[in-house]
Amino acid sequence: MDNRAGEMETFIKVIEHGSFSQAGRDLHMSPSAVSKLVTRIEDRLGTRLLVRSTRQLQLTPEGEMYLRRARTILDQIDETERLIGGGGQAAPRGKLSINASVAFAQVFIIPYLPGFLRQYPDIELELTQTDGIVDLLEERADIAIRSGGLPDSSLMARKLLETKRKIVASPAYLEQFGVPQTPNDLVDHNCLRFNFIKGRNFWPFTDPQTGRQFDQTITGDFLGNNGPLVKSMCLAGIGIARIGNFHVHNALEKGDLVEILADWTKDDIETVHAVWAGHDHLATRIRAFIDFVVDCVRKSPSR
Repeated sequence: MDNRAGEMETFIKVIEHGSFSQAGRDLHMSPSAVSKLVTRIEDRLGTRLLVRSTRQLQLTPEGEMYLRRARTILDQIDETERLIGGGGQAAPRGKLSINASVAFAQVFIIPYLPGFLRQYPDIELELTQTDGIVDLLEERADIAIRSGGLPDSSLMARKLLETKRKIVASPAYLEQFGVPQTPNDLVDHNCLRFNFIKGRNFWPFTDPQTGRQFDQTITGDFLGNNGPLVKSMCLAGIGIARIGNFHVHNALEKGDLVEILADWTKDDIETVHAVWAGHDHLATRIRAFIDFVVDCVRKSPSR
C-alpha cells in the first residue's frame, strides 16, 4: 500500500537527527532501510532532496520545500484525527519550538508563559533565546521572533510590535563624559555595539532641520551578542547604547538611563515579527502561540 505519510515521517526524522543511523534507531529501522526509503522518495519525485557526505546531510532547495510540506501534511493528519476524536474541537497539542530574541522574550513572553502552559497543558514548549539570525530549518524552530526587516522568502510573518529605538546612557556616564548634542559628537564617546548585525559600526539618524537621513560612524570597546547584555553594560556606565524602547522603558522611567539625541532618532523604528514556515494550514499550537504573544504585547506597559 502507498504509505507516503510514513515516508514523510521518516524523512523528517532523518533531518531532525542529521543521520540515517540515528533516525533508524528512533524508528527501529536499519540505516540502510532508511537510506533506501529516502532514495525511493527522490526517485519518485525525480529530484535530489539531500546532498549526502561523510560528515553531514544537507537539504537541497527541493528538500527544504518537501520538509516544510511534509510537516504541514502530518500536522493536518494529526489535527484531523484529534478533531474527529474530540467531537469537532481539536485542542492545541504537541511539541512547539520557539526561538525569540532575548530582550523580547524577557519582556513579552517569559512573564506570561506560565499562563500559556496552564491554558494548553498538551503543548510541550521549547523556548530558546538568541539575538542572532535564525534558520528555522537548522534550529528546528516552529516560530522565530525577530527584529528588523524581513528577507524575501517563503516564510510567513505577523507583525507583533513597532517601537522606537533610543540612544541611551546612564546619568553617571553622561556626568563624567558629557552629553552629546549631535550625532557627530559620538566620535568622542564609547558606543556599545552588537556583534551579530551588519553595519554594527554605524547608527542611523535623521537631521531634525533638513530631514536628511545619514549613518554616523561609532566606535567602542564592547560588543555584546544580546540586548540585555548591552543594556547591563550601559546601566553600569560603560558607554552609550542604541536599544529598542520596549527594552529600556522601565530604566528610563526610573531614571537609571537617560535618552539622548531624541530629535535625531524620531525615524529610527524597530519592527518585531513572528516568522514561521509558510503554508496555507497553520497548526493550532502555532496559531495559539502567535495569538498569545500578540495579546502579551498589547497588554504590556513596555511597548
